[in-house]
Amino acid sequence: MEMNKVVVAGAGGFIGGHLVSALSKKKNHLIRAVDIKPLNEWYQVFPDTENLVLDLREKENCYQAVKGFNEVYNLAADMGGMGFIETHKAACMISVLINTHLLMAAKDMGVDRYFYSSSACVYNGEKQTDPDNPGLKESDAYPALAEDGYGWEKLFSERMCRHFREDYGLTTRVARFHNVYGPFGTYEGGREKAPAAICRKVIEAQLSGKHEIVIWGDGLQTRSFMYIDDCIKGIFDIMTSRIEEPINLGSSEMVSINALTDIVENIAGIKLQRKYDLDAPKGVRGRNSDNALIKEYLNWEPSISLREGMKQTYNWIYSRMTAKQA
Repeated sequence: MEMNKVVVAGAGGFIGGHLVSALSKKKNHLIRAVDIKPLNEWYQVFPDTENLVLDLREKENCYQAVKGFNEVYNLAADMGGMGFIETHKAACMISVLINTHLLMAAKDMGVDRYFYSSSACVYNGEKQTDPDNPGLKESDAYPALAEDGYGWEKLFSERMCRHFREDYGLTTRVARFHNVYGPFGTYEGGREKAPAAICRKVIEAQLSGKHEIVIWGDGLQTRSFMYIDDCIKGIFDIMTSRIEEPINLGSSEMVSINALTDIVENIAGIKLQRKYDLDAPKGVRGRNSDNALIKEYLNWEPSISLREGMKQTYNWIYSRMTAKQA
């Protein structure tokens, strides 16, 4: 079989690392992993992969990254959880250079397929004011009122993918990720998302003996969370599909932040006193994924329950934190 030559941009990050791991298990795949971080800061590194440290905001680096390869997965972005994106809007917007230059390089270097990782942050904020969110349909991105900074960058980059497909014939695929979580991700430092942050806070309470937890907001805000293994399968299914429009990739198992905390406390076998920081970044009131379209196209839906996925995530973070403490 002909060798499939794949570039993963953002390979040193959480989702990118898992994607490289899955690709490395496939036959006839040559992988080039690219990230801006020094190699010793990548979450996962694989010796049989060509690993490049490049700033993909620079146009010439994008050409170097894709040269001689036929598929590109773009997961590279300056981003994090709500605590990061609400306070780093300009930094998030600058990521538009990554997708712009990668698309230009992909077009000029004859890339066959291009995947772009978008986000549920593209959705109109006025449709996310109720904690009982019925689920965001793909059409709910317009009229546009995206998350300021990060969401607007993602929405603009979706349009870039569309127009490179229409004008230049580059096959592009776009998935809107809904809160991906799991092991080998950020759990401290300010860029972590809610599942990892709550696991860390519960473990801190366990290890310190101080049985309390601070929750951002009132805990009633709702989200859906997708385990990383389901995300990776969805990426592959979308990349090889004929779906040209942006499509949701997420779980429709909506949960409040209070309920998510209940799950982690149950896994840990502990009950904590809760303190609510109403001034902390908390994002929209309610967000959930409507999976009707991806079920229709691909018969895809997550296979891993929130509790099962959180247990795996908790165990990994616990092992890291106790090893660091030792």
